[in-house]
Amino acid sequence: MSHLSAENVSVSFAGLKALSSVDLQITPGRISGLIGPNGAGKTTLVNVLTGFQAPTEGTIKLDGAALTGLKPHQVRRRGIARTFQGGRLFRDLPVLDNLEVTGVGLGMSRRAAIAEAEAMLDWIGIGALGTRIAGTLPYTDERRVAIGRALMGRPAYILLDEPAAGMSALEARELSALIRHIAADLGCGVLLIEHNVGLVLGLCEHIVVLDSGAIIEEGPPAAIRDSEKVRHAYMGTAANTDLPVLEAME
Repeated sequence: MSHLSAENVSVSFAGLKALSSVDLQITPGRISGLIGPNGAGKTTLVNVLTGFQAPTEGTIKLDGAALTGLKPHQVRRRGIARTFQGGRLFRDLPVLDNLEVTGVGLGMSRRAAIAEAEAMLDWIGIGALGTRIAGTLPYTDERRVAIGRALMGRPAYILLDEPAAGMSALEARELSALIRHIAADLGCGVLLIEHNVGLVLGLCEHIVVLDSGAIIEEGPPAAIRDSEKVRHAYMGTAANTDLPVLEAME
């Protein structure tokens, strides 16, 4: 079966371990989750998977072939896309151009990139925003545009780094529906990295929990919801009133 995997991945910065012997696997058409308290190493792992950070130890593999050492654009051309916490849109360009530039960067002709960009915006439900300048968009629409841009070229895998940050409950539910469609309709393997634990529990088939750079728990949503290790990890980093409610968002 096709899969993207991290195998025994460790990352150290000046002797401090950000990740320690992490194993993770993402498969097409499946939504997996990655959660953990602040500083757990979630974004570092995403950076390693997408070529933005070299592992100190371990290997990233796509269908058994090593990707370790490839540049981010090389990883992207192999069908592994990501979003960023800050969106990173070209804020002075129209929304359509943001997607078009990505398509051209992936090797499409300009005409093909424009056609796919228009189709992708329509598919996401924001086709009317194509002529809007990206920097003028509301926060939620920026996130949708960033996801649309990541989906250019129809990647086999998409890693979503905190896409629901700052969203209302209604907006998070709409995002949840979009992520389901990405996996079911496009066949993408999705890795959802989120602080919104309820969103992850409601969406993901398999969830990995990081704390201090190491996996402390993994399994289906029910196992994560009931895990004392997971509750303890969050309890150690926040006051009791700030603990996440470990219930799935409907």
